Amino acid sequence: MHLNDSAGVSGQPLSGCRVLERSRTAASAYAGRLLAAMGATVIMLEPSGGSRLRRAAPFVEETGESALFAYLSVGKRSIVCDTDTAEGQELLQQELREADILIDDTPVKSRAAHGVDPEVVKQINDRLIHVSVLPFGATGPKADWDGEEINLLHAGGEGYLLPNGLSTELFPDRPPLKIYGNFGSYQAGCMAALGALSAWWVVDQVGGQYVDVSVQDAVLAVGAFALQRLGDGSLEHRLQRSFKYGGVFETQDGYIELLTLEDRQWASLVQLLGAPAWATEPEFSDPLERSKRGAEINEKIRGWMRQHPSDEIVDKAQQLGVPVGKYRPPAEVVQGEHERARQLFAAGTLAGGQSALFLKAPFQFRCTPLQGGGQVPELNELAQEASS
Repeated sequence: MHLNDSAGVSGQPLSGCRVLERSRTAASAYAGRLLAAMGATVIMLEPSGGSRLRRAAPFVEETGESALFAYLSVGKRSIVCDTDTAEGQELLQQELREADILIDDTPVKSRAAHGVDPEVVKQINDRLIHVSVLPFGATGPKADWDGEEINLLHAGGEGYLLPNGLSTELFPDRPPLKIYGNFGSYQAGCMAALGALSAWWVVDQVGGQYVDVSVQDAVLAVGAFALQRLGDGSLEHRLQRSFKYGGVFETQDGYIELLTLEDRQWASLVQLLGAPAWATEPEFSDPLERSKRGAEINEKIRGWMRQHPSDEIVDKAQQLGVPVGKYRPPAEVVQGEHERARQLFAAGTLAGGQSALFLKAPFQFRCTPLQGGGQVPELNELAQEASS
């Protein structure tokens, strides 16, 4: 059986690109999600019981289905491809011949048995971009290691750096934290999607390529500044890691984050604060002096912030050119003026038929706005369509 599915969303950046996705993890699924958001046809090759992500928390309260899976799979298609069977192996090979990109997170030791060994895949389709997404990559001493999100965040150094700033001041005895959700996996998914596109764009010149993505490497890249300072001989730690002044501040009704790196931004911050006498002292015009007296500056800013509501601070800061952002609950983000103006969310359909809003992508194209939306696929829905 060959699946004659449509070639993506017409008029979108990746329309005409056909992607196969074998995903057990959020990292590889997110790579496919990004490509689908840009208009590629992304077909999930699922095991007979469905991807384990279909049973991953958190869950949609009204329907009980996985909210994580819904977000990662909206706009994709699903077909059962059980590579433990001869029929599944045949279907896999048929699909590999027609695909442009394969995203796969099958453990190295299991690849040959499942028909996705890189050399075998290359023989089937020498123009295919084969993207491997594994916790520690497919080569090296840790290639066979497994790892969950919390392991990979710490292996990538983020656990050594978090919490910091205001969190450390409020809770000095708090142990290292895991960033909420699938932060590390999403970083790896971005790396995988960009690697796939970089290779696909030169396929006519060099043919198919194999892209090896490590989630640990992706997390390490997030801490690039800490690595740079390590090269300079400075070992950062969560208890000392913070900006000299700025960071997270409590307001009258919530929290905002402030960061001023340039003199003009400092000057605008002084205006935002109402040009108090302490901030207009001549020594504060020197950025080095401001850094030395960062704790003193932050104490002054904190006092002012607590007297004003977050929205008022952000609105005035934007007018003055002060880099400030508000920490907002999800419902407020979805209905936010900025998000609505940029059309970041689109209506999609859950597997149970209910409508929901989905983030189109963490980026937008000026000349070709992304359509977003789509359907969360039921298991094996493509095969059911083909046989009806």
